[in-house]
Amino acid sequence: MKAVWDYNVDELKKTEKGRIFLLERMINYGPGDEKISLADVKKYWNQLHLFPLQKRLFELLIWGHIKTLKKNKVFFWSN
Repeated sequence: MKAVWDYNVDELKKTEKGRIFLLERMINYGPGDEKISLADVKKYWNQLHLFPLQKRLFELLIWGHIKTLKKNKVFFWSN
């Protein structure tokens, strides 16, 4: 995971809320040398606050389709 200089990672790993926070950081900013656990992503999916593009990519990779498309949203590839 990218350097987390402003948090004590060992303390965050002890609580569920901390593990969710670290998982969000790994997905949004890149995992660095660590691997992102698919089981953890599926377990905490409804509690994760992800950037929109990362969320859509993970939905496509995990479930094979995008669930959270927002209606009336202009995407960067349209017109």
